[in-house]
Amino acid sequence: MLRLLDRLEEAIIAFLIAAATTVIFVAVVHRYGLSATAKLVGQANAMEWPAVAASARSVYRFLAGIHLTWAQELCIYMFVWMAKFGAAYGVRTGIHVGVDVLINALDARTRGAFVLLGLFAGALFTGIVGSLGATFVWEMAQTGQTSADLEIPMWIVYLCVPIGSWLMSFRFLQVAVSFWQTGSLPKHDHGHVAGLDEEAKA
Repeated sequence: MLRLLDRLEEAIIAFLIAAATTVIFVAVVHRYGLSATAKLVGQANAMEWPAVAASARSVYRFLAGIHLTWAQELCIYMFVWMAKFGAAYGVRTGIHVGVDVLINALDARTRGAFVLLGLFAGALFTGIVGSLGATFVWEMAQTGQTSADLEIPMWIVYLCVPIGSWLMSFRFLQVAVSFWQTGSLPKHDHGHVAGLDEEAKA
């Protein structure tokens, strides 16, 4: 069950990154395409190239008919969702920055107590944020408020707050249990690049 949750978490993050990147790329190409074809129409008219001007005008009309005003708003929402799930992923994999110089200088028993205190404090804080976020989402749903461009219910946008925060709280508890049993915390090797080990073995 936990492995399924891990894969789902990673899949959601990967999808949001890929989708946001694609939407941004399309929106930028669209914007620059409009600008370039408009300039081409002007230059073709100035040079008295009617065929080129007509073709550029057709392309411009086609691009102008594609409305991507919602792209920026969608990308912002996707990055917010990605950040919430990414924060939970960071707790699970140990990629969050922590100042632990003093903690590591303590004896093993005292260090363990402080580490568990920090993990439970993180779980409590994110659990409270999730509960407050759920209340806010419920109240937002009663207003019927929608987003400016996409016109989707705003409670769906803010739903990432309780879901992401509760998931992060669960990850803190998961790490705390693992630390209690094994005495080790998840560590991330910043020098490791996924896939390189497999290629080296092959």
